[in-house]
Amino acid sequence: MLDSQPVALVTGASSGIGQAIAHKLAQLNYRVAVCARRQQKLQALADDLNTAGAEVLAQLTDLRSESAILSLFEAIRQRWGGVDVLINNAGLGHRASLIEGRTDAWREMLEVNVLALCICTREAIQDMRSRQTQGHIVHISSMSGHRVPGGSGVYSASKFAVRSLTEGLRQELRAAELNIRVSSISPGFVETEFAEKYNDSAEKAQELYSRFPVLQPSDMANAVAYILSQPPHVQVHDILVRPTQQIS
Repeated sequence: MLDSQPVALVTGASSGIGQAIAHKLAQLNYRVAVCARRQQKLQALADDLNTAGAEVLAQLTDLRSESAILSLFEAIRQRWGGVDVLINNAGLGHRASLIEGRTDAWREMLEVNVLALCICTREAIQDMRSRQTQGHIVHISSMSGHRVPGGSGVYSASKFAVRSLTEGLRQELRAAELNIRVSSISPGFVETEFAEKYNDSAEKAQELYSRFPVLQPSDMANAVAYILSQPPHVQVHDILVRPTQQIS
């Protein structure tokens, strides 16, 4: 069973969806560990959470480095004994086609969206087993893991991988008779920094988000809260959530 103040780790928490999830979990009385690559934004989040009365551990972490991930988990174990809930939120996309895309762009998407997710999941499960908790792992995926928008072959491939990893882990957890659940959330357009980075253009991002009312990071945080609020016999496998006016 989770204790009265369980420990949650949110990756990629310095802005957008991760930041909103960290605030939501703090409101729900979790101890919150957060990591990201941008020191100033990460510290600002930690300060906000501390001001709100939450227990926080913030650690600068490059998820492309396994040693950095292991250091993060060790810091959480030293402070709180381990992780009860893991939110694999960190992810990114590049407009890098299969015909002309840069190898470094492909590699970064696969390292962060897939490999880092796997490493974090493995380490979190070690904690959950040792703590004998009813743990939960939540992957923040994408609608691009369910269809392939034009020009996004590698990014979509990384999110199709998350779909496979969600089901694969569910099967492994059941076979091992572990009291741990895994869930995924696949959002459509959410107003974050993602579109600006993907298109390398603030103007294109603004044009995308101004076509119709898009999802907000708080909508995703509410979805996480819903998943975590379910009784032990209920496992929410994947939530597909789009803006009402989004076509695909």
